[in-house]
Amino acid sequence: MLKYSKVFGLVAFVFLFAMCNQKSKNESEETILKGSLDVTVDETVKPIVDDQVAVFEGTYYDAKINVKPKSEVELINDLLNKKAKVVVTARNLTQEELKRFEKSKINPRVTPFAIDAIALISNKSNNDTLIALKSVLDFMQGKKETGIKGLVFDNPNSSTVRYMKDLAKVKDIPATGVFSFKTNDEVIKFVSENEGMIGVVGVNWLSQPSANMADFIEKVNILGVKGLNSNQYYYPSQNDLAEEKYPLARDLFIINCQGYTGLGMGFSSFMAGEIGQRIILKSSLMPVKVPGRKLNIRTQILKDKE
Repeated sequence: MLKYSKVFGLVAFVFLFAMCNQKSKNESEETILKGSLDVTVDETVKPIVDDQVAVFEGTYYDAKINVKPKSEVELINDLLNKKAKVVVTARNLTQEELKRFEKSKINPRVTPFAIDAIALISNKSNNDTLIALKSVLDFMQGKKETGIKGLVFDNPNSSTVRYMKDLAKVKDIPATGVFSFKTNDEVIKFVSENEGMIGVVGVNWLSQPSANMADFIEKVNILGVKGLNSNQYYYPSQNDLAEEKYPLARDLFIINCQGYTGLGMGFSSFMAGEIGQRIILKSSLMPVKVPGRKLNIRTQILKDKE
């Protein structure tokens, strides 16, 4: 019996050694600028991540980033259940979520990289291009609002729904008057074809539309929004985001739980670095760090040579 026990122990040792060796080998093949990485992305901010990936892969030819768009609920669940190691979110981790990682001896690296905006849109035929945030929140609380026939979200599990529910202080959205689809494009298309509907979308889907969405976007208005403690209306523009005036602004984060120096670290550093922040600056979002500009100042004007 003791003989078989020793043999079993030896086999188990060899198996564990081989698995650890294989893991070390896989990790050694990946560096901060080389390898393949799956990044699960909040689908409401997918366009800006696609831009980052295109430039990153164009700069570092040995790196491959696979973007996997999901709703916020699915994304966080995958991260907590170790099905995803690197994610892009529209919120930071909660204290409860951090404690779960602590129990697993995982230290998530959370990097803010942009300030995003949730845009409210209406059909072009609507004459009123302004809306009070209080009216939207009242509607979500089940109160009647004459200027709103319905609210349209992308996904019942999305970050925009969670964000608006938190503002309205409700656990569930009303059974009537609130609609949800699967994507931001579907919301934009529906609002462009239906008067009186207010769409709730990530602003990046409006500023960087796909070719097949350009005609639909021309048929919607981006509404100016009056905050709960404001008398002015502001738009999801870079200027209003920079001055912290737009009431539906939110921070974006990339969270890396790889646990080793891999491509996740390289991609996070890229997005938060000079090039990544310039990509964000050229979009409709606001970078966390505004890239510097170099100016050549001349003390005199040179005359044209005759």
